[in-house]
Amino acid sequence: MHIDVGHVMRHSASLPYADLVTRSTGEAVRRCIEAELAGLSEGDVATLDFTHIGMMDYSCADEVVAKLLLDLARRGARPSSLVFHGITDAHVEAIEDVLLHHGLALVVHFADGAARLIGAASDDERALWQLVHLRGASDVADLARESARESADILVVLEALLDRRLLKREGSTFAPIGVAA
Repeated sequence: MHIDVGHVMRHSASLPYADLVTRSTGEAVRRCIEAELAGLSEGDVATLDFTHIGMMDYSCADEVVAKLLLDLARRGARPSSLVFHGITDAHVEAIEDVLLHHGLALVVHFADGAARLIGAASDDERALWQLVHLRGASDVADLARESARESADILVVLEALLDRRLLKREGSTFAPIGVAA
């Protein structure tokens, strides 16, 4: 599923501009996104596309990103993963601040195709996420060998990344989530 956040904003909040500002706007956008996500099945990946969003203030980042992630985690619900695409450097500051405040992390795909783990993550989580992102789908033994660590230690971190919906499992391998839309 692909959700154009700019389109949702213009229709849910009836706004003619591309800036995601004010808490009430963020709340209206989040509710529309939640309604669309409700139709997904476990295992699905949803892409939230911010390409057509100009500025994003902290209150909207809190509503559209943090509260959405918190609600999905609380419900233990679908989709399995959310991919945030089209994020710009201008969006990252507000998004990362609210993620850190709530102890959350997410994977963002920038318009140029680069991906990054942002928010609250340990050094081990960041390093292992980066390794999987660079290598693609990998099994525990290969990741342990590559990082010069014990397989059991690697598995603990991989499971934490999986639980936080920052990686996905494909059979016996762990892989990056989503494909930039």
